[in-house]
Amino acid sequence: MKTIFALAMTAAIGGGAYGQSASIKAQPDNKLTSAKSSAASNLSVDLSLKSATDDPKYLIGPEDELIITVWKEPEISRTVPVRPDGKISLALLNDVQATGRTPMQLGSDITEKLKGFISDPQVTVIVTRINSQRIFVVGEVPRTGSYTLIPNMTAVDAISSAGGFTPFAKRTKIYILRKENGNMISIPFNYKEVVKSRRSDKDVVLKPGDRIVVP
Repeated sequence: MKTIFALAMTAAIGGGAYGQSASIKAQPDNKLTSAKSSAASNLSVDLSLKSATDDPKYLIGPEDELIITVWKEPEISRTVPVRPDGKISLALLNDVQATGRTPMQLGSDITEKLKGFISDPQVTVIVTRINSQRIFVVGEVPRTGSYTLIPNMTAVDAISSAGGFTPFAKRTKIYILRKENGNMISIPFNYKEVVKSRRSDKDVVLKPGDRIVVP
């Protein structure tokens, strides 16, 4: 009886030890699964962000913000800023030239580079913030400085962003300095005429680098 009891106790203790060991061993797999789920969740949130431009010919510039998505590769997919030197940093590839490329062209570049590491990579590039295209408002406005150029932004829009006018502003004498073909040109802009007559065709659609001067 003593021998049988001792064997039963040994089996019970041994079973408990093995059960605990199996439980501990399973924990890392659970954590890994949780981490992958979290990464997938974060990626799906990023993918819900809307592109900042609908222009397929838009050329990426310094300080723009991009989402790089590599299908089924959450470790590589990420949100990245374009550095002042025009490049972005990605896992496996290190530095990739981004400025001067459209989102589709950059996606193709990354796809080609990843083929040495991943089988049949599928890459999507989305521009979520346009910081490289800026205009400037100076003179008799409350908030002088640079502003991000959004699609179809006009002189009236820019002046509104700058807070309107100071009491001394000459609203009929505004002009826009623009660089074209290496030369600086001046475009006259009569704010009063545009606003009072509601002539949107008289408003000026801005281009990157335009400088609105309010005397």
